[in-house]
Amino acid sequence: MKTIFLLLMLAGLSPRAFGAVGCDLNDPDRDAARLFPGYTAYKTRYVSLRPGGAAQLARVEKRLGDKFKGLYENIEVPYTLYEIYRGKELAGYIHGVNQKGEYGGIQVFLALDPKGVIKSFYIQKLTSRAAQELRAKEFGAQFEGLSLKDFESYDPVAGKAPAGSPAAGIKGPPAAGKDFSAVMRAVKKNLILMDEFVFAGKAK
Repeated sequence: MKTIFLLLMLAGLSPRAFGAVGCDLNDPDRDAARLFPGYTAYKTRYVSLRPGGAAQLARVEKRLGDKFKGLYENIEVPYTLYEIYRGKELAGYIHGVNQKGEYGGIQVFLALDPKGVIKSFYIQKLTSRAAQELRAKEFGAQFEGLSLKDFESYDPVAGKAPAGSPAAGIKGPPAAGKDFSAVMRAVKKNLILMDEFVFAGKAK
């Protein structure tokens, strides 16, 4: 049986106590085994922008290039962070975010190595005309090996990245429309939050 440690980082409160919309894996044991083959344990932490207050929220919005809005994006939202281990060695992280799509919420998870490089891309929840294509292995593979620095120039408002940049090389299904832009925004937001919560500006 896998060893599971629960660390409630926010004054011992359940994440549901905040009345905000978090993003949890539906089956952490299964997903950890799939995203990190051979893992032996994981720790679950709950973090948020609340301790950093308005200053941290403003910094995240500036880095993202867009304002936070709605139930999915506010200072109270609890983010679930899974630390994955093989024995005593940290193998990486799994972290997800909620993002508003064209037809409803989208849950985008990233599996990251200890340096913040994307190992795997996973959409858990999605209502879209292009749901099958956005969940396809071929689409997700485009994110593998990229990190925050590759998305820093992506403009989530315009839905564009500078020509020749790694983010510009990611191609969405033609039928995805606004949902492709929503997924790209979610990936950048996810990487920024991981940099804020884990890497403290040192993600590569």
